[in-house]
Amino acid sequence: MQTFLEPPQSDGSAVPDRSADGIPLRSGGPCDLQLQNPNRYPEAGARRLRPWLTPVIEALAPGAQSFVARFVSDREMRRLNRHYRGQDHTTDVLSFEGDYQPSATEVTGPADEDAPPQLEHLGDVVIAVPTARRQAIEAGHGIEQEIQELLLHGVLHCLGHDHETDDGTMERLEKRLRRRFIDHV
Repeated sequence: MQTFLEPPQSDGSAVPDRSADGIPLRSGGPCDLQLQNPNRYPEAGARRLRPWLTPVIEALAPGAQSFVARFVSDREMRRLNRHYRGQDHTTDVLSFEGDYQPSATEVTGPADEDAPPQLEHLGDVVIAVPTARRQAIEAGHGIEQEIQELLLHGVLHCLGHDHETDDGTMERLEKRLRRRFIDHV
């Protein structure tokens, strides 16, 4: 699977085996969030999204070392959707799972204190900003909320959830997480 950004390489320096709140980390340290906005959409700026996205990733994937969100045009999204899903139309969000494994990360620390940490890429999420703008208008809320909802949706897919096959489990989880991370904003 192609990703838009390869996970950062480790320099082998020592890292803590637990987060500040005691959550075991397989590879330690904060998640490297890459927010790619080549078209410079103002509503997808890193200054707006990073303060919201950081605690979401820390709560849902505490051991993830990297995550990429890319904000694209409808034309680019159509090309990606056609290439990866065989569907020749734009969509609002695409997700690409990385190599992050929640159960292993939440349970174990590094196997050897002297060994370099294992990198765990949560995944890549691509959002079509023009589509998100239209959906925000249709839903009667702001574009910032729509982008947050799409990012949350994409993160859940990166964690292995699939609303097309799970009989509503992902939808219920997403609804609870929206109340926690979005509706109170």
